[in-house]
Amino acid sequence: MHILFLTDNFPPEVNAPASRTFEHCREWVEAGHKVTVITCAPNFPAGKLFEGYKNRLFGRETMAGIDVVRVWSYITANEGFLRRTLDYVSFMLTATPASLAIARPDIVVATSPQFFTACAGYAVSRLRRVPFMFELRDLWPESIRAVGAMKESGLLTALEKLELFLYRKAATIVPVTHSFKAKLCERGVDPGKIHVVTNGADLQLFQRVSKDRELSESLGIQGKFVAGYIGTHGLAHALDTLLDAAVLLRDEGRDDIHLLFLGGGATRAALAERAEMLKLDNVTFLDSVPKAEVVRYWSLLDASVIHLRRTDLFTTVIPSKLFESMAMGIPVLHGVRGESADIVEREEAGLTFEPENPAELRDRLVRMAEDRPLCERLAQNGMAGARKYDRKYLARKMLHIIEDCAMKNSSRHKEEKALSDSDIRRK
Repeated sequence: MHILFLTDNFPPEVNAPASRTFEHCREWVEAGHKVTVITCAPNFPAGKLFEGYKNRLFGRETMAGIDVVRVWSYITANEGFLRRTLDYVSFMLTATPASLAIARPDIVVATSPQFFTACAGYAVSRLRRVPFMFELRDLWPESIRAVGAMKESGLLTALEKLELFLYRKAATIVPVTHSFKAKLCERGVDPGKIHVVTNGADLQLFQRVSKDRELSESLGIQGKFVAGYIGTHGLAHALDTLLDAAVLLRDEGRDDIHLLFLGGGATRAALAERAEMLKLDNVTFLDSVPKAEVVRYWSLLDASVIHLRRTDLFTTVIPSKLFESMAMGIPVLHGVRGESADIVEREEAGLTFEPENPAELRDRLVRMAEDRPLCERLAQNGMAGARKYDRKYLARKMLHIIEDCAMKNSSRHKEEKALSDSDIRRK
């Protein structure tokens, strides 16, 4: 079977959509299928081309047996609603015709968070006369409203109508949370075509390792209890809460606790500037590093902080870094309500705190720093729980859904052809 996958994020980018797509596609290739990915030149999150790449109209490479087609897109940093939208739309406009230059697929899969990629997926499915599968990683454009990136307007209403159109036209929808499925069902989407495949972790890459002493010493954090935020610094993450907690810790003389930030995004520069203005010696900011280097930085952490804004929408999401933290045996400090908090509490892999509540975060940090047996118990529980979210298993689960969708489409075409032939014979 030939699977065509459309995504505007792919390695060497290291964000969650890129990792999930690559790890799934790699497993599908190993299962004996042909996989083609249409994506753009890597530039996320800084809006700068990665070394060795050009923003060309059409280019090809092979990664882990995956045929990767890279198309031109309008490149910009992960900030600013208008420019990011131009980025998304440009990818849609170039990915669609690029699909005609590859062998006919058996199915087209397109992934969010934004759905202009899904628009391209639907268009390609019509052009190539194959089923369209929508992988739903975010309830966009509802998330735009949740972070205040766009005011209520006719445009937002139009986007929501387009969103519902894509849900109706998709042969199958694969959301990453059960809460997303419930939301779609509430909006009238057929539950029979919705199949949940959660995020997970590559357990071959993310394993418990000893702390990198050399790196710890170079950063001046040896001997400290290090809590880290690793990932995109975006509007949705409300990371000022972590800085506010750092202020409380500093004012209380808790210089044994240090906060480490690694990554980039729309709010990264402002956060670093604020930390410098507040003279927070207990905070360190680091730029994004290649995926192969990320584990070294994870190893520095005694706790992983996961945080999103306090809004109803984010009760439906499960940040992928939760599973990476669990797999590495790093206790979680979880500031997200809803389905993901349920996982943390069910697996006993960390401590939860109220989103945007720096005092609660401070309290949890102090508790962990003063109770190392608690941390070890949470670490062991997390590693045991992570086995339920092994990316290999999840990739196979999604592959079964893809195969079923493609098979139903093939059977339907055969039935239609048989009926057509029968009509011809009767005439």
